[in-house]
Amino acid sequence: MRRPTPAAALAAAVLALAIGSLAACSGPRIIPAPAEPIPVPTPVPTPTPTPVVQMPTGDWRDWAVTPGDWVYRQDGRGSIALFGQPGLDADVTLRCDRSAGQIFLSRKMAVAPAGPLALTVRASTMLRQLSMQPVGGGQPYIAAALDPRDPLLDAMGFSRGRFILEGGGMQPLVIPAWPETLRVIEDCRK
Repeated sequence: MRRPTPAAALAAAVLALAIGSLAACSGPRIIPAPAEPIPVPTPVPTPTPTPVVQMPTGDWRDWAVTPGDWVYRQDGRGSIALFGQPGLDADVTLRCDRSAGQIFLSRKMAVAPAGPLALTVRASTMLRQLSMQPVGGGQPYIAAALDPRDPLLDAMGFSRGRFILEGGGMQPLVIPAWPETLRVIEDCRK
């Protein structure tokens, strides 16, 4: 048997490849469908549910007191009583501003209100609605200015064990009637 020459071997290899390619092309040709981009789901914002204020039931004088303590301080403007939990922003403040000749009652809010809010103050001997204004600052608060001789202040200070701040779409605050409130009131009456 004769050995094929290198040129003949090369020609045979090329011929074999050509026949294989033609055989592959002779069948049905399947063209893959172009890859469609996978749609990325667009997040649908879910509306933030409005918190439902759970009003305590029964007589308000039996409602559980809001956790916290009163702290009294004096500063260059006068004096201030702050109520809340230690290490957090005060839930309620009562400030004597001597230069303004007024006492400011403030309540912390979850979000800054767009305008004035009605806040009801309930004490053993008095019930009154105040128009509270938003105040600036990092933590949103609403506040009302009161004359130092306003009978509401005495009603809060001498209320039997507690007074209530409710309204503004917030959970009612049941505030203990401790001496710190009366100290601020007396500081402004001097």
